[in-house]
Amino acid sequence: MRDEEKDQRVRPGWPRVALGALSGALAGFASLAVAELVAAAVRPQSSPVIAVGGAAIDATPAAVKDWAIRHFGTNDKLVLQLGILAVLAVLALALGGLAVRFRRVGAAGVLLFGGIGAAAAVSRPDSSSLTDALPSVVGAVAAALLLYVLVGRLTAPARSKAGESGSLSEEGAGGPPVSEGWDRRGFVLAAGSAAAASVAAGAVGRSLNASRGQGAVTSRNKLVLPSPQSPAQPIPMRAGLHIPGISSFLTPNADFYRVDTALVVPKVDANSWRLRIHGKGVRSPRTYSFDDLLRRELIERDITLTCVSNEVGGPYVGNARWIGVRLADLLAECGIKPPSRGGPADQLVSRSVDGMTIGSPVEDVMDGRDAMLALGMNGLPLPFEHGFPVRMVVPGLYGFVSACKWIKDIELTTFDSYDPYWVKRGWARRAPIKTESRIDTPKPFARPKAGTVMIAGVAWAQHRGIDKVEVRIDDGPWQEADLAAEDTRDTWRQWSLPWRATTGGHTLTVRATDRTGAVQTDKRTRTIPDGASGWHSVVVTVE
Repeated sequence: MRDEEKDQRVRPGWPRVALGALSGALAGFASLAVAELVAAAVRPQSSPVIAVGGAAIDATPAAVKDWAIRHFGTNDKLVLQLGILAVLAVLALALGGLAVRFRRVGAAGVLLFGGIGAAAAVSRPDSSSLTDALPSVVGAVAAALLLYVLVGRLTAPARSKAGESGSLSEEGAGGPPVSEGWDRRGFVLAAGSAAAASVAAGAVGRSLNASRGQGAVTSRNKLVLPSPQSPAQPIPMRAGLHIPGISSFLTPNADFYRVDTALVVPKVDANSWRLRIHGKGVRSPRTYSFDDLLRRELIERDITLTCVSNEVGGPYVGNARWIGVRLADLLAECGIKPPSRGGPADQLVSRSVDGMTIGSPVEDVMDGRDAMLALGMNGLPLPFEHGFPVRMVVPGLYGFVSACKWIKDIELTTFDSYDPYWVKRGWARRAPIKTESRIDTPKPFARPKAGTVMIAGVAWAQHRGIDKVEVRIDDGPWQEADLAAEDTRDTWRQWSLPWRATTGGHTLTVRATDRTGAVQTDKRTRTIPDGASGWHSVVVTVE
């Protein structure tokens, strides 16, 4: 072979490198499709994108998580998954281009990333078997083989027309004559077949994964919640103000905020669901089924929940009517006593089916407030996104220390001996909800007409109640707003103030006073470690 031909094969031109990058992209797509199919036989959470995404969430600093929630809201998980796919796409393109010159190195690189996915899958807190590594491993092997074959078509010499007519190559000696080209037909056929097979595998895998949750869907659809033996009191007529732009008193399920770390919403069959209560100071460990809870006395309560990631004036607060069983009753049946009565455990650690751990003060859960294991939300079984079949609801505590969704286990322990998920990441061990208020209308940068403008919003101080709300226009005096009727001290309270608006720019500020007499502080703090504080204000221009 002449030196020029050797150099051409060692250093392929850019068109062939581009096709190598395309080969890498096809191999990456095939890897994810095959992994999706295998995950259908293992469990959806073992998919490499989900496993790596979960590991990325766990490794992300609390400040970055908070930034993501603040900027992307409930779309933060979608943004994360799209980011992972974008990174994988870039890496696949790079490995494909590299494989044109170093075929085995490119294939080995694909296997390496498969190993990373496998390691992430088996390290997840909800992983209980090494089989969780299979989707990443099988997908990586399929991708490595495909990349090796496709690049082989790019580097293999094609038969020359002279060879096809029986002539000899310049290198003579009986071998088939070759040209300086590559196997175009073989590459197109292999690439097209791989793409079609990947699409089919991905579609079948996605369909099978969706069908795995059908039992849970059926159990929820068939569930008819019994009438509560202790129903909620009727909502006062004036608890909900009819003012355009103000939040509705009860937040519809579809609009209720969702902040959690689950990239795949768990779908748990109520028929197979079990809750275990055990740990320090538990004289009689017990396991409850869903039917066990349904046969107990059910309570119905209106309770406002707030996420600790809620910025001042933020949207991560909502009010719903919950149906469930008193958590304190279940704990008492197991022989548990709060610390104030000599109990040795001061922390209740709840565990979710996805491995999340949340620590709650035992004293707060058993002090008489309506802490419950909720089964229903606004008259319906819990939505899957909000914890079906069972979740915890504790009035007065931020969700990260109380509101465990998809709960399966309760362990009694101490704050000194165990740090749950969020505490390990810099958040507070105890986090009572702070007194806060929000202006719902007018919106920031609104341009109302001069004249009477209604300023309105909500204020909350769960388990303490709101006694007063005041509004300030620019640097003027505080004016007391009209309060809507109170439902309970565990719900938010609406307020309003008619304002004689004059033309020009104005800053509207609100503050609340809770039933203990504490006035909402003007000191601005971040959400980390125990919730944001400060006064909410909006700037408007009156025309």
